[in-house]
Amino acid sequence: MKIYKSGKDIIIESEGKHHLAQSKNWDQLVNQENLYQKLQEEIQPWTEVNWTPKNLDAPIGTQEIWAAGVTYYRSREARMEESKESGADVFYSKVYEAERPELFFKSTHYRVAKPSGEVKIRKDSKWNVPEPELTLFINSNGEIAGYTIGNDMSSRDIEGENPLYLPQAKCYDQSAAIGPCLWVPKDPIDADAKIQMQIERNGAVVFEGEISIAQMKRSHEELKSFLCREMSFPQGVYLMTGTCLVPDDTFTLQSGDYIHISIDGIGTLTNKVA
Repeated sequence: MKIYKSGKDIIIESEGKHHLAQSKNWDQLVNQENLYQKLQEEIQPWTEVNWTPKNLDAPIGTQEIWAAGVTYYRSREARMEESKESGADVFYSKVYEAERPELFFKSTHYRVAKPSGEVKIRKDSKWNVPEPELTLFINSNGEIAGYTIGNDMSSRDIEGENPLYLPQAKCYDQSAAIGPCLWVPKDPIDADAKIQMQIERNGAVVFEGEISIAQMKRSHEELKSFLCREMSFPQGVYLMTGTCLVPDDTFTLQSGDYIHISIDGIGTLTNKVA
């Protein structure tokens, strides 16, 4: 099932039909135990509405967004390449092999770009890329309750200059987008689910690629357990799980580009670069 947020309404999609959720409070709705079953109970004939997924808000309440890095081999290689001149490339190799993953804070809810909304690139950066990522929703009990699509916008030149600049390379207004929905399946996402990304510029495709989440070195449960070890999330939390769809070193985003990210089972997240 999919949960959409549109204005004051929360819409549940099941088997191609749309239902108006009884709850108007996103945080309360998504943090219920046995969320899939609770959503089934919300779906009744009298709740069905004639609705199409447009004018969507990001599927988030007051949750934070965190992110994991260097979870794919291609990500390791890209991060090492961008950091070679600073001498920090060795750290990315080490964290790929280490027991403890790289985890970092990405965004507050009010800095998140909505589906079809604009993402931004930093004015003090010359090398910017989108990073398409399967994003977990972890509820207040520390359980993976759903999935969405994440775009972890990154300033690679700032991060490459010095790894201590990571927060500036990753965290700024509209540096994260999630959506178009929160997908709550009965079973965990298929390990062979595909992530696809396409970037359009002036009507032409300038980048496209596809990977399987099976290429991840670390499991979702592993990433979740490290994030929740010494931190509580009373309203739940989103966790981007990393990427290996990275444009080559000659590519940088430009204003007006369109970024399309699709993940099997969830849908497509589209954003324009401001």
